Amino acid sequence: MTPISDTPARSRRMNLRGQFNRYFEILPADTEALRREVYKLRFQVYCLETGFERVEDCRTVVEDGRTVHLEIDDYDRRSLHYLIRHRRTGLYAATVRLILPDPEDPLAPYPIEEHCVLEAPVTDPAVRRHLAEISRFAVSKEFKRRRGEVGTLAGVNPEPEIYFEPDERRLLPHLTIGLFAGILRMARQEGISHCYAVMEPALLRLLRLFGVRFTTIGPDVDYHGLRRPCLAEIDTMLAGILESDPAVWDLITEGGKYA
Repeated sequence: MTPISDTPARSRRMNLRGQFNRYFEILPADTEALRREVYKLRFQVYCLETGFERVEDCRTVVEDGRTVHLEIDDYDRRSLHYLIRHRRTGLYAATVRLILPDPEDPLAPYPIEEHCVLEAPVTDPAVRRHLAEISRFAVSKEFKRRRGEVGTLAGVNPEPEIYFEPDERRLLPHLTIGLFAGILRMARQEGISHCYAVMEPALLRLLRLFGVRFTTIGPDVDYHGLRRPCLAEIDTMLAGILESDPAVWDLITEGGKYA
């Protein structure tokens, strides 16, 4: 796919991407230091803010003379990670990981297969070599836009927790889209064509507003709250986003670079 020619709609698309990139940076956690920022943010969200994981199960390290906690699990050994950084404050606002197929065992399970009853699991080894799972989708409480979001992972119930300029505040719901931009970059890098995900129904509803659609592949489960197992084929998803909301498509694909 290529970006649509110059039109007022194209101007609006460029404005969303330009505005987002003005205030936030989408960056791969491709160094040990950045991966530590991922694990610290996950500890903040999953242990302190939501209580979904136990503090005592997390690792500790000494950093600048103080003890910090890191939320890490076994799947991190086969995962890539992205962060969103708030440019003005330098704070890390959100993170997501992509759990990759095990190159030695394409049938190695994903978390979704261990915690959900799947009516339509991916069983073809050829497809599973290009299958990943979107996981540890988290937004820091400082960047959750209203009080009702603080107990959620993704901040999906669009009162600021910290001061934001008006344009920044309007962009907070798009942090989820910024994370999907990171997911797409990781998927393209690794040749991933299909993605599992276990998501809050409220997050799925928000994503549909942006044209991001997943297919439900099993009943909801009570796993740290109600969660829904889903699957998406990346190219089909991108086509739907382009049709539904070209501005979001432009942000996620970086103007078509990752389409």
